[in-house]
Amino acid sequence: MLNDLKCESLASSFAEHDYTVDAVVELIGEEAHRALGRNSTVPAVRALAGRDDPLAVMTSVWVLQRSVSRAVLDRALPGLVDPLIGAGILCESAGEVVALLAIRPYGGHDGRSGWLASDLIPHLDTKITPVRPDFVLGPSSASISLAQLTIRRPIDRALDLGTGCGVQSLHLVEHAKTVVATDLNPRAIELARMNAKINSIEVDLRLGDLFSPVADETFDLIITNPPYVISPQRTVGERLTYREAGRPADSLVKHLVQAGADHLAPGGALQLLGNWAHVDGTQWSDRLRSWIAETGCDAHVVQRETLDRSEYVELWLADAGLAGSPGYVDRYREWLDYLDKLGIKAVGLGWIVLRRSDRAEPEITIEDWPYPVEQPIGATFEQGFQAVDLAGSAEFELLAHAWRLGPDVIEETRGAPGAADPASIIFRQQHGFRRALQADTALAAILGACDGDLDLNTIITTVAGILGLSVDALSEAALPHIRQCIRDGFLL
Repeated sequence: MLNDLKCESLASSFAEHDYTVDAVVELIGEEAHRALGRNSTVPAVRALAGRDDPLAVMTSVWVLQRSVSRAVLDRALPGLVDPLIGAGILCESAGEVVALLAIRPYGGHDGRSGWLASDLIPHLDTKITPVRPDFVLGPSSASISLAQLTIRRPIDRALDLGTGCGVQSLHLVEHAKTVVATDLNPRAIELARMNAKINSIEVDLRLGDLFSPVADETFDLIITNPPYVISPQRTVGERLTYREAGRPADSLVKHLVQAGADHLAPGGALQLLGNWAHVDGTQWSDRLRSWIAETGCDAHVVQRETLDRSEYVELWLADAGLAGSPGYVDRYREWLDYLDKLGIKAVGLGWIVLRRSDRAEPEITIEDWPYPVEQPIGATFEQGFQAVDLAGSAEFELLAHAWRLGPDVIEETRGAPGAADPASIIFRQQHGFRRALQADTALAAILGACDGDLDLNTIITTVAGILGLSVDALSEAALPHIRQCIRDGFLL
């Protein structure tokens, strides 16, 4: 890989020529950019026809993975082409240079930007390119999802478990004093180290499997996009390290949940993406609840999608570049046989978030939520854990507090024209999970009066008087709903 000085020089060249996400999008156009998201380079190649300025050359080599002439690349990156060839990042043949590794600009939702080296995209323009076992994935939809899921509060120590190319560490250094990043793939550690140098960030990189490199350490935040794919077990040289752990079914995700909890400092959070099995005769939520119950942590599990077996197999066969290959059908059958043997009827995909609260009775929420959410969602999880503490307050504390309806909450009423009362009243969040709450007249009146001025007891007493209800009866009926409104962020 490149030495430190050359990494700095490369970053300087990238910055000088504005090799950034926004500049590349402006260069090739929005339509071509959307096509790249579908792994099609043709519109972008057409947009760059005849261009040999440095930004166009860098985009051609590393974003479009096209060959360029050595002379043109030398003008774009003076003094760097030979070191890049020597480092195995570029390859020259007959006066043409092609990339062996991609170095693409990166821009995160939080404004963090930089450049990330990874293996080339294997499926551009419908190519069938089998992926090497130690493949190092660049920024992907999954890594973006994890970055948006991550709680971004200032902390002392963070662990990026299974760092890959190091994209999560690029974000973590913004709010963690110390970032430790681990991976069992030596190539991933090598690329992550180079990426840290290119982006001028400090990361403590360690080679090793799961928690072995941090055996006796605890962290305020642990994040991981692990190799969670449920696939037939294969030898190390046959499986794809970045997505397959070589463990049966979803046992890796279970291990991460339970072992990860042991590495949390008080108040610390573990956040991971995962796949879990829907097994015949067992509710998926019960299986995950049993895993989490042993940790003693608060938890919020969100199942974002459920795939049947054939959908799941097709997804990951295509990801491995096997669609259309001679071995596709045999691998498909082998995979289905494996899932059959384990009694897996479907696979859930989603998020698991734990918090070490040291609570006597941990709060565990498990839900199926395939609906649109507002990203980034990390702050919503942080607020949700804080809300659990508030929602569990004693009754007199709830009644004595002046609650405030969330500023993003709107009220919708529906009913026949001219009717005295609406047929339904719905409170709907505009941010976070965008939840909806159906309320009767009394609860709607209570929530509508929660503006932070009057305490809840006064509001309930007033509403009871207006509706001709018993104060005690209304309080008893409303308080469970109020607690849920606090948990779900309707009331602040």
